Amino acid sequence: MDAMKTLDTKPFSGLTPDCVMNALESLGFCCDGRFLALNSYENRVYQVGIEDGPPLVAKFYRPRRWSEEAILEEHGFVRELAGHELPVVPPLAIREGQTLYQFESFCFAVFPKQAGRAPELHGCETYQRMGRLIGRIHAVGGLQPYRARPVLDIATFGEEPLDYLLANGFVPPDLTEAYRSVAIHALERVRLCFDRSGSPGMLRLHGDCYPGNILWTDDGPHFVDFDDSRTGPAIQDLWMLLSGEREERERQLSDLLAGYECFNEFDRRELHLIEALRTLRLIHYSAWLARRWDDPAFPAAFPWFSNARYWQDRILELREQIALMDEPPLSLMP
Repeated sequence: MDAMKTLDTKPFSGLTPDCVMNALESLGFCCDGRFLALNSYENRVYQVGIEDGPPLVAKFYRPRRWSEEAILEEHGFVRELAGHELPVVPPLAIREGQTLYQFESFCFAVFPKQAGRAPELHGCETYQRMGRLIGRIHAVGGLQPYRARPVLDIATFGEEPLDYLLANGFVPPDLTEAYRSVAIHALERVRLCFDRSGSPGMLRLHGDCYPGNILWTDDGPHFVDFDDSRTGPAIQDLWMLLSGEREERERQLSDLLAGYECFNEFDRRELHLIEALRTLRLIHYSAWLARRWDDPAFPAAFPWFSNARYWQDRILELREQIALMDEPPLSLMP
């Protein structure tokens, strides 16, 4: 893949354990030497032991991904949710109300450690409970707009990522035309789905609402990692919680919305967007891997990305999405 190009070149090469602990100590914490790297590729996240206190989580943001204003908007949204007593994990305001700090060349934030387990999403009550929580988040998310963070739309999640993949030689030459053709066809279907949805309302979202960003405690679900928070349609925070055959997904969606609508209205026309948003996520995900390929963590974690088989599977996947977008949307059960 000699033609591959990305925007990042070893962005975290200087982020050593000593640097992480020195960053925390610059805020007045005394680290006890315990240090654990947590699972994160976009940013770097560490659990650090603190003398005379519980461990903290330090999140170091990927350079040049977000502006400072965009990060602070996310922080403000999560703190706003916490102010409404919603189970989220806001950053700590340590120094004169600040939540974003600079150490050497890195921007970072500090969070309390949130205990919890991976959710087991099954059963009517679990989905209704998730729906109620997301409905409450969206009720707050609709109170004011984002100004510095982007919108989830066809351009940012489909057209621009596709252009990047094709312009920088990530698709093998013998598969380039097939991938280009099927992706363009898929985006045409995505536009039709958006047309069918009318003009969906846009609000501040979690943005990456899949089970990996949920921790379950004895008190119920907690949402973590609002790093991908942006403006978009409400269904974006619901569809990634659905799984299984069509009938099972319809039952799950019905239970989610039964809880959701206790706190926020839902426009049924947005059901046309489920497979369209899934299609955009597939294209965006490939471009995300491509843009990060110079980060040594990515070839190590995703070695299959450089294989022809990966792109053959993506071509088949997009063809399946085209067929799904031509089907009627999921129906709600009584």
